[in-house]
Amino acid sequence: MAQRTIQANSYFDGTEYHDKGPYCVLIEDGLIKDILSGDLPPDLELDDDLDRRAAFIMPGLVEAHCHLFLDGGELDFKNRSAYLKASEDEMLAVARRNVEASLTTGITFIRDAGDKWGINHRIRQEMAAADKLVPEIRSPGLGIRKPKRYGGFMAREVETRDEIVAAIKDLLKTGDELKILLTGIIDFESGTVKGEPQFDVDEAKLIVETAHDLGRRTFAHCSGLKGLEVAAAAGVDSVEHGFFMTRDILEILAEKQIAWVPTFSPVHFQWARPEIAGWSEESIFNLKGILDSHSEHIKMADEMGVPVVVGSDAGSHGVVHGVAVIDEIKFLVEAGMSMAKALNAATSLPRSLWGSTSADIKPGDHVDIIGLSESPFENTAMSWQPSWVMMGSECITL
Repeated sequence: MAQRTIQANSYFDGTEYHDKGPYCVLIEDGLIKDILSGDLPPDLELDDDLDRRAAFIMPGLVEAHCHLFLDGGELDFKNRSAYLKASEDEMLAVARRNVEASLTTGITFIRDAGDKWGINHRIRQEMAAADKLVPEIRSPGLGIRKPKRYGGFMAREVETRDEIVAAIKDLLKTGDELKILLTGIIDFESGTVKGEPQFDVDEAKLIVETAHDLGRRTFAHCSGLKGLEVAAAAGVDSVEHGFFMTRDILEILAEKQIAWVPTFSPVHFQWARPEIAGWSEESIFNLKGILDSHSEHIKMADEMGVPVVVGSDAGSHGVVHGVAVIDEIKFLVEAGMSMAKALNAATSLPRSLWGSTSADIKPGDHVDIIGLSESPFENTAMSWQPSWVMMGSECITL
């Protein structure tokens, strides 16, 4: 019987903050047996090799939207373009480094958002077979898109209704979820999402229904009012990015409990470092307006009960795996969410939405815990660098 003890001054259990410590978390065979308040009981003595101490503990973080095969720290556009012709082994090596960077930031669960080379499936398989502590990977494989529309590096082309159904059935033989490329990307020079949605409402409903019939969720790359209207009407399970959100759309998301993964980071980087892309003053103005609107609607979403989930789109230009999730948490707090809500969006909520094993710090739950030297409830400017990660009966010191 494997037993461990964690001692902490305070903890976040996935929903609530507990700050009347110290606390002792008793662990048996990788499950939380009990949580005791007060000093370490006389009959317990911490073993420095097995047990752990921390000022603050919380469930391992979740990265709900990233591209593991891409290096977000590579800022040169020519290098990024050339990389798309790299070998699969080179891409897999990049994915391994990104998984490692994520783990050292306290991320223990990653949802990849698609690539056409199958790197996400390969890294999922590799991590599942690893004989060491590694994050869990969730992978869609390829998404779906209309011919010659945005998403060539991560989606299969479909056109007719028969092709849509056939592709979904094929992709979901191995995919954990279905990725839908519903719109294009933002044109920062005009401050809009150009073009019509890739799928109309009837097609989007067919996509969602087909995936649901196969027991899978859907998540849709989507920004701009027209695309958001399609996503909301079709009842996708999650809207990814969701720039140019409106209150009317949020009302539908709240009613249908459609999740929103707002991915501030890629747009924020373009605004913070405009000289890299050579953005004009008008584009910088547009970028700031888009971010301000995004923050405003995050606050609305929180107040209206929309399930907001933390995902960074790491791998995008300037969005580095691992640290970008911390940035996303801070963006939510700056937008007006409480720290508890923001951490819930980065821990318990996505696991619950996806039907995954709970990692809440509660008796009976699976151990998936990170230890930090400070509490973000006390100091939001803290380093956020965990000192250790414990999953099941395994623990690594960082």
